[in-house]
Amino acid sequence: MKILMLLPFLPIDQMSGGQTRWYHLIKFLSKKHKITVMSLIRGDKEKELSYLPEIKKYCEKVLVFDRPKSPWTIRNLFLTLISFNPLVVIRNFSLEERQAIKKELEENKYDIIHAETFYVMPHIPNTKVPIVLVDPTIEFSVYKHYVDHEVFWLLKPIYMFDVIKLKFWEKYYWRKANRVFAVSEEDRKIMEKELKDVEVGIIPNGVDVSYFEAKKINKKFPPRILYHGDYKWMQNVEAVNILIKKIWPKIKAKLKNVKLWISGRSIPRSILEYAKHDKNIEISESPKDNRDVFKASSVLVTPIMSPGGTRLKVFESMASGLPVVSTPIGVAGLKIKDGVHAMVSSDPTKLAEKTVKVLTDQKLAKNLAVEGKKYVLKNFSWQSIVDGLDKIYQSLVFK
Repeated sequence: MKILMLLPFLPIDQMSGGQTRWYHLIKFLSKKHKITVMSLIRGDKEKELSYLPEIKKYCEKVLVFDRPKSPWTIRNLFLTLISFNPLVVIRNFSLEERQAIKKELEENKYDIIHAETFYVMPHIPNTKVPIVLVDPTIEFSVYKHYVDHEVFWLLKPIYMFDVIKLKFWEKYYWRKANRVFAVSEEDRKIMEKELKDVEVGIIPNGVDVSYFEAKKINKKFPPRILYHGDYKWMQNVEAVNILIKKIWPKIKAKLKNVKLWISGRSIPRSILEYAKHDKNIEISESPKDNRDVFKASSVLVTPIMSPGGTRLKVFESMASGLPVVSTPIGVAGLKIKDGVHAMVSSDPTKLAEKTVKVLTDQKLAKNLAVEGKKYVLKNFSWQSIVDGLDKIYQSLVFK
């Protein structure tokens, strides 16, 4: 089949969860299909364009389009205020991309349009080509959580108006697609509750276990408690703050010879400042190889409280043989068994206790590592996920 794949950011392995997801979908889909990718440039244009040769290995064509580096431009804010479009739609819209897609569909025959995230949908003109839409994160749900917990009460009505707009357009584009999918069972239930009469499927995330097994890294000493993520996403910023302020002090009170390792991209300035005053907090900005942090750590602690996200840090930890301590939201949709595949609690005090237990009980840590790796290998391999996606394509094209 000939597939037109529309993405909000370039698919790059080991970047944010979404970018890693898209990279592997394209990599495995390319074994059977011809793929054209159209994507916005997310941040540093020169740096992101350097990744194009790797992406082009799996595609017939890759076209990229500019967007403002910051969402807070005068244009974006003005259009958000005077229109019923939410900021995320305005910020991620490119007239140049819309025109390019229209031209591409007129000049070439495509069997499927595969869109990842609802906010790439405004680029698609009227077409008879079947559209598969996957929403990796339910944006209105994530943003509402942020408004409920982080925004000063006097400003809540202003922010909630953007939540209302987000919800309206998200549901609108879910309905425009021929088939719509979530990445987890929890998100699927939310979408079906909102849509009522629309069937929502699941195209989960995955992990390449063999890739993580291929590299041997010695664990650091003293033991490292890891949090890894892309901090452009509010879920990660909230989680790392909970870890540092509510969980880490309780762990330090019980264990003296341990360090907290904060790793990832766009680490907030507030976290960097906090680390300056705690010699046992270690910072690694933009590691070149995620395996270096996952395999050198002793436990991943991921106190995610906000819905949405890809859960790829959990997959990659398990593939690395790294025990995981998480909230239920942090492993939502994975059908993880507490005490078998990971240690799970929603309470910061209990998360601290479970982390201490993993660090002091070698048998427990080993069992979690072994069972976690077996679990993701059996249930979340990229090849099996793409095989299921291929069947979805066929059901639309050959119905």
